[in-house]
Amino acid sequence: MTTTDQHSDAAVEQNGSVRPGWVTDDRLAGWTRWVFRSSGGSETTCATAPYDGLPIAPTPGSPAPDAGDACASARAAQRVWAAVPYSARADVVLRFHDLLIERQDEVLDLIQWEMGKSRFSAWQEILQVANIARHYARHGSSYLKDNKVRGAIPGLTRVKEQRIPKGVVGMISPWNYPLYLAVGDVLPALLAGNGVVSKADSQTALTLLWARDLIAEAGLPIDLWHVVVGPGSTVGDALIDHVDHICFTGSTATGRHVGRRAGERLVAASLELGGKNPLIVRADADVAKAAAGCITAAFANTGQMCIHIERVLVHTDVYDAFREALVDGVRALALGQAFDYTADVGSLASQAQLDAVTAHVDDAVARGASVVVGGRARPDLGPFVYEPTVLEGVTTEMAVCLEETFGPVISLYPVGSDAEAIAKANEGTYGLSASIWSRDEAAAERMAGKIRSGSVNINDGAAAAAGSIEAGMGGMGDSGLGRRHGSEGIRKYTESQTVATQRLMPLGPPPSMAVEKFVALGNKQLALLKTLRVR
Repeated sequence: MTTTDQHSDAAVEQNGSVRPGWVTDDRLAGWTRWVFRSSGGSETTCATAPYDGLPIAPTPGSPAPDAGDACASARAAQRVWAAVPYSARADVVLRFHDLLIERQDEVLDLIQWEMGKSRFSAWQEILQVANIARHYARHGSSYLKDNKVRGAIPGLTRVKEQRIPKGVVGMISPWNYPLYLAVGDVLPALLAGNGVVSKADSQTALTLLWARDLIAEAGLPIDLWHVVVGPGSTVGDALIDHVDHICFTGSTATGRHVGRRAGERLVAASLELGGKNPLIVRADADVAKAAAGCITAAFANTGQMCIHIERVLVHTDVYDAFREALVDGVRALALGQAFDYTADVGSLASQAQLDAVTAHVDDAVARGASVVVGGRARPDLGPFVYEPTVLEGVTTEMAVCLEETFGPVISLYPVGSDAEAIAKANEGTYGLSASIWSRDEAAAERMAGKIRSGSVNINDGAAAAAGSIEAGMGGMGDSGLGRRHGSEGIRKYTESQTVATQRLMPLGPPPSMAVEKFVALGNKQLALLKTLRVR
């Protein structure tokens, strides 16, 4: 795997903003040509770079009518694509896999430039997308194969369930994982035989457009996957109005809107939304490992991930030891911005994220919480950099207690028992991810079943479940509907169709038989089927 920084060592000032030196105007034009524009509009969007607070690069915008036209174009291409054998679709995805690994330094630079995360956090997106590509390319057909079942009259009725592509799938992806959460959902949708229209987040549009360019090189038909760029309130809503399934990742508030709009059209929606994820440290936990795992789960991606840890529930027997190990580990983190692997924790993505994190911490302190470590912005390191922060004394009237912060902030809570830890873990309305640390794995697994959460990681903070792509990933409660990964991660992009073939005789009395006699025979058949334990 290529991990050397072939490109990132040449960040230079171009057009007013520091950007990787290899990103020329010609390269930008090659990516932005993938923005679908049918109406001849002149709109552009331009995000702000976390590195310097200056504009990144103008990206063409798509007026709302373009979303419908993009869907129509993808729908025409999909009819041809659906007839292509699965193995041929898989070949395209596997070529994309190889190109992604070969040219990963390019997209690592783009992710960092647009979003500000550390390079290792950016590389984890490569890992996830590559694993997803291989898994569904090699095993997706088994998830979609026909399922033969017994018919109404065994032996006389032959029945199978088969999977039919939805048609056109709409993708609305967020800025925090611009490769994984965009492309990682697109690949199974394409492999299932669908066309796709993605609405890129305006903060990270170049990353998605880079990926679109790469999969075209891998052989994907030109009109099968379109990208539109623009506000969710216009382009996003227009997209929902023209697709056969909508896949959305983002805030719970926006997810409710997406679900309502899709519901009006009787279109299915898969929604991965917010979280306020707990980590439980039991009395028998290995404190050093638990603290290290907590730090990774809380501050990876600068805390800007839906499954990151925000609440840490520690048994009183080990609270002081855990707190000490945690604080030492947090203080040792390298904070900053660089197009290499020197920083452990990068920048927040925007002024809006910095404002939200600052507001949560300031509110908590004003209401009596204590800052154990961190708790301040670091403009000396970048315009949106905020220190990894640990709070104590957080109470329910503080916003940081049960509202999603989505930044590098965690709160410590002492608990006196497993039962108290479970009760606190289940507080609030979210239910996305959770973590339990214990030397007794069996006891931890029993606890897991009592926690309202789509995933529970034992002796890991968050990555073990999310990285297990053969198992579903999603939430309960306000954390969403549906699952990505696993069988549901590709089946959700299809409709189940039942095909039943009746042989020899119809399901009903033959013309020569009285209905009463047919019913009597039918009743005897029911008794026989029960005796034979059929169904």
